[in-house]
Amino acid sequence: MGFSQESSESNSNHAIAGAVSGFVTRFLCQPLDVIKIRFQLQVEPISRHHVSKYRSVPQAFFLIYKEEGISALWKGHVPAQFLSIVYGMAQFYSYKVFMKLLQEIPKIEKWNHSMHFIAGASAGSVATIVSFPFDTIRTRLVAQSNNCLVYTGMLHSCSLILRNESPKVFFSGLLPTLLQIAPHSGLQFAFYEFFKDVYKRYTSDADTTFSNSMLSGSSAGLLAKTIVYPFDLVRKRLQIQGFEHGREGFGKFFQCNGLLDCVKVTVKEEGVQGLFKGLVPSQIKAAATSALHFTVYEQVLLLLKLLR
Repeated sequence: MGFSQESSESNSNHAIAGAVSGFVTRFLCQPLDVIKIRFQLQVEPISRHHVSKYRSVPQAFFLIYKEEGISALWKGHVPAQFLSIVYGMAQFYSYKVFMKLLQEIPKIEKWNHSMHFIAGASAGSVATIVSFPFDTIRTRLVAQSNNCLVYTGMLHSCSLILRNESPKVFFSGLLPTLLQIAPHSGLQFAFYEFFKDVYKRYTSDADTTFSNSMLSGSSAGLLAKTIVYPFDLVRKRLQIQGFEHGREGFGKFFQCNGLLDCVKVTVKEEGVQGLFKGLVPSQIKAAATSALHFTVYEQVLLLLKLLR
């Protein structure tokens, strides 16, 4: 299918808006991501009545600040920014491409929400594969303690992984990530479009306003993340396999061999609730990031159209 010059410009606008959206969202929400990852990688219970290192969101926030400094809440921020910019650009660009392809199917308009789900799931998968190595590096940097540094930065972590492990380590946990991201991204776009339509119906706003984007985005993010959360936890645990040394001082190290074994060991040692460890900060983060992600994207898109 050939696109006109106007269509190509429009698609490039979506890519630029997606990249800006990824950058802004990542910078503002990185501390929540750090806390979420620390929770996901902790084998001991997350409870006020246990001797675990991290016991609640406020306690984790202040403990990280006390032990490692305020900068630790933005640990892994550079690869995380690369991840967010590349992911946001690829996701929104490919979403629009997939939507145009789907709209050519006869009578597809009857399946409006399904169309958004399929396009969103496909776009999320493409963006994940393209940006995944940055996610692995980010997870390794966030997982290590400032008191036991293995990596000094993004390039150093890349060189050590290539020297001591294998290039395939950059894609460790890709399968559970795709199993999580495809439905998550699909649900996110489908819920976002659904809530946007509901908002317009009850407010009589023809265009997508700032408040519409914020409310629809936060609701979509919260619901989508809750549904697919266990896959996110499994992904993080797979990404730190072979990284025992950098986890000293964080409690017991979680060891597993692949996706199914990770689920099995988690349930055996921590119960079914172990698959939802870190859910609360993840829900807070999902609502905030999704609201920002869609809102900044829509606002930048409007600005680009005005400047054209």
